[in-house]
Amino acid sequence: MVSKPNIDIALVSRLIATQFPRWKKLAVRPVEFGGWDNRTFHLGDEMTVRLPSAAAYSLQVEKEHRWLPRLAPLLPLPIPVPLAMGVPAENYPWHWSVYRWIEGETAERERIASLPRFATDLAAFLVALQMIDATGGPAPGQHNFFRGGALSVYDGETRQAIAALDGKIDTVAARAVWEAALAAPWHGAPVWFHGDVSWGNLLVRQGRLGAVIDFGTSGVGDPACDLAIAWTLFEGKSREAFRAGLPADEAMWARGRGWTLWKALITVAGQIDVNPVEVEKSRHVIDEVLADHARRG
Repeated sequence: MVSKPNIDIALVSRLIATQFPRWKKLAVRPVEFGGWDNRTFHLGDEMTVRLPSAAAYSLQVEKEHRWLPRLAPLLPLPIPVPLAMGVPAENYPWHWSVYRWIEGETAERERIASLPRFATDLAAFLVALQMIDATGGPAPGQHNFFRGGALSVYDGETRQAIAALDGKIDTVAARAVWEAALAAPWHGAPVWFHGDVSWGNLLVRQGRLGAVIDFGTSGVGDPACDLAIAWTLFEGKSREAFRAGLPADEAMWARGRGWTLWKALITVAGQIDVNPVEVEKSRHVIDEVLADHARRG
């Protein structure tokens, strides 16, 4: 078993110095929001270094290097552009990446000038992504935790979380949302999806959506997983603007609620005694999903 590596400035500096000596004099420093699945560092002023934090995420490196340069020219907003791929060394066991730095701040609500306009711009980006030729693209699998595939892969985990939260949430309503999602399978041709459309992977510039980052869970398949932002960031007019901008039928929205509910349920069930802040956020998401299902059925 590979032990979890200590990913810090010293490690990154050594990796750069030995594998990309042309950049060894550039300063290495952590980014403000470094993510969870990967650790990210500034490399000088124009690049970042991104290292997977566990073996499960290391599968995403080569995928991004292969596909992001092909997707980038076809999208209306900047996405990460890989510049170089590093190899295992210095007791770090996985491949890693150097990217061009993208200006912007993570999409916290107070940084967004107009949430409905932000929602419309994001919907337009996702539509453009879905329109790109998906031939040969990465199908759902271990590399992206089966996003884009059938929700049934998480059926057991979801039902277990619902049972564990009996008395803490409306479990009858949660089961109804989950059953509705399972009963609305995807029958379309595979399309490109991002896989983790969340506030931390959206960058704001001058109050507007400026870039979309972290395509680690991207792939080709059912794009319903990209709808989760409708309940994790948007509400009211912004949720309606997002909905209006997407060519998604009621079945896709049902699956989108399913993906969102699964993630929120396992977060609450898994962290209810250790991380009250994250639990409260996920409780709010559960409430939003259940209420949305009740309104739309």
